[in-house]
Amino acid sequence: MLQLLSDDVGEGDVTAAAIIEPNLSVDAVIIAKDNGVAAGIEEATILAQSLGLEVKAKTSDGENIQDKQVLLELSGNAQTILTVERTLLNILSRMSGIATATRRLTERLRQSGSKARIAATRKSAPGLLYFDKKAVVIGGGDPHRLHLDDMILIKDNHLAIVGDVEAAVKKAKANASFSKKIEVEVTTSEDAVKAAKAGADIVMLDNFTSKQAKEASEALRKAGFGEVLLEVSGGVTGKTLLEYAAAQVDIISMGELTHSVRALDISLEIVKK
Repeated sequence: MLQLLSDDVGEGDVTAAAIIEPNLSVDAVIIAKDNGVAAGIEEATILAQSLGLEVKAKTSDGENIQDKQVLLELSGNAQTILTVERTLLNILSRMSGIATATRRLTERLRQSGSKARIAATRKSAPGLLYFDKKAVVIGGGDPHRLHLDDMILIKDNHLAIVGDVEAAVKKAKANASFSKKIEVEVTTSEDAVKAAKAGADIVMLDNFTSKQAKEASEALRKAGFGEVLLEVSGGVTGKTLLEYAAAQVDIISMGELTHSVRALDISLEIVKK
């Protein structure tokens, strides 16, 4: 988090240094200007405290928040508060936006009766993957892989080099630890069945329509692989979410949770005594 701050500050906040007395102490509040789900409270608190500020959290990660609600109270050096302001707000706004979107979609699934889980992807801004994934979890979603060492995920470019689905799965099973699950990205129902037969734990349907996803699910069950986890990824939106859920998939991965989410409107205000 200090790296995020240094990226914004550079060699120092010349504005605060030029017009604010160095030893002046002030109070400030961070306020939501929209309804949503709070996320990033823990990270914002840690960052502010690491700079010597006193922090009182008025809500917790995962709590529903409303317009004009105070999220954090800060007190301490005025220059420090002004310098860290934007970094604190960026963390809170982005994470809360992701958590809010995830909560909305997961609740839509539950209300429909679906048991499918919404998962994040690795489509994130550089340096923000941890924050984005945590925000998805706070919103009720699944983080999927956080790092490349979490599991084996054989994608199209791996297959272009290795040759085919079966050969790739066999190599993975021969060379990797038993502790690593194996997932294979496929583009046809036939390859979905081949991946399951070869021993894949999870089959990812890449850019399938909801109709094609249902056909692949039925093909797997017909072939006796109904217990293999089925994930759909690519092109899923909030509008088509329930269509994919109805296709009897287990996991619905959505890049829009992190690559194009709307940040929640949150601001910092100095409290006048």
